[in-house]
Amino acid sequence: MGNGLRIGRIAGIDIHLDWSLLIVFFLIVLSLGGGLFPAWHPDWSPMHIWTTALTAALLFFVSVLLHELSHALVGRRFGVDVDRISLFVFGGMARLEREPHHWRAELWMAIVGPITSLVIGVACAILAVQIAGLTDVDPGGIERTLAGLGTLPTLLLWLGQVNILLALFNLVPGFPLDGGRVLRAVLWGATGNLRQATRWASGAGQLFAWILIVSGLAMMLGLRVPVFGTGFVGGLWISFIGWFLHSAASLGYRQLLIKESLENVPVARLMQTGFKSVPPDLPVDRLVEDYVLHSDQRGFPVTGSDRLLGMVCLEDVRKIERRAWPYKAVHDIMTPTSSLVSVGPQDDVHQALSLLGKHRINQIPVMEDGKMHGLIRREDIMKWLSLYEDVDARLTLATGKG
Repeated sequence: MGNGLRIGRIAGIDIHLDWSLLIVFFLIVLSLGGGLFPAWHPDWSPMHIWTTALTAALLFFVSVLLHELSHALVGRRFGVDVDRISLFVFGGMARLEREPHHWRAELWMAIVGPITSLVIGVACAILAVQIAGLTDVDPGGIERTLAGLGTLPTLLLWLGQVNILLALFNLVPGFPLDGGRVLRAVLWGATGNLRQATRWASGAGQLFAWILIVSGLAMMLGLRVPVFGTGFVGGLWISFIGWFLHSAASLGYRQLLIKESLENVPVARLMQTGFKSVPPDLPVDRLVEDYVLHSDQRGFPVTGSDRLLGMVCLEDVRKIERRAWPYKAVHDIMTPTSSLVSVGPQDDVHQALSLLGKHRINQIPVMEDGKMHGLIRREDIMKWLSLYEDVDARLTLATGKG
């Protein structure tokens, strides 16, 4: 998942919208405007229906954002920083700087999300009832009752239902859902073994994912599945969600194995010291011809007067037109030292890996006392994992800048 569109910052946390969000946004608006709201309000005009559907979809994602913010703020209370929240096709995700160090922190961080959604859902439902004055509803006249609701009670009633369902879905005890994290916290507290707890919670998550996949396939074949019902489109989405959860559950366990494998390995052990550096006034075409094409380096330190001035990478070269290469120098396209992220020789490799992923880059300079000692690269970490660790601990890392 890419960075998407940054829409703002709340409580020091960057909020991003992934482009995949457009898919589910469109589907929510379509299902409400083309199905549910016309059924509730056959007398509403098309403009009224579609405007309400659009507003409902926007409010739903606001509630998802509040769900994720609750995770982040409670995490901060326990010393776990969250630098970014991303809203994407399957809801939201708060990106942790590191995993909680204690099972109680994990428990409270996980459980607060469903609690937030449940509180939002119940509050919306109560407000809808109060605003509409629904003191006594005839079970046989539900359609008449719904048709009599105004715009605001309709929005609140739907938002209340969907948030309660969101809370219940997230409480399913399968990692990486919130319920799975609660299960992991309980198992972690009971056994004192985070790896074993993660393995069991991940297994539960994969089992639930397979239930969704099989249920979705059955629905696509025309069978009626308890809770889910039937239908090709609904079955396709259920299967797709199951596939996503299965991948996420497997990935969560592998990430923990990688963290345990790398957090006690110093950067100095894996860094490259025999790197080539380039002068700042070197033309870009000579950089390509003399350095890039004759080296496996993807990034080159830019040095002058025995000090590091910046880094120039393949991505920097790609940003300018080829015909401009002879007229541009390295200092025109490099990332200056002030904008670089770096690690020290004694920092652990997992910290370097986290920075590589966070900034979507392929190498980081290793600095100490203002002097560059080497480069730690994504491929060096992958090579170490492939040589020294069990195959289960290997993770395919997304390629970033450089």
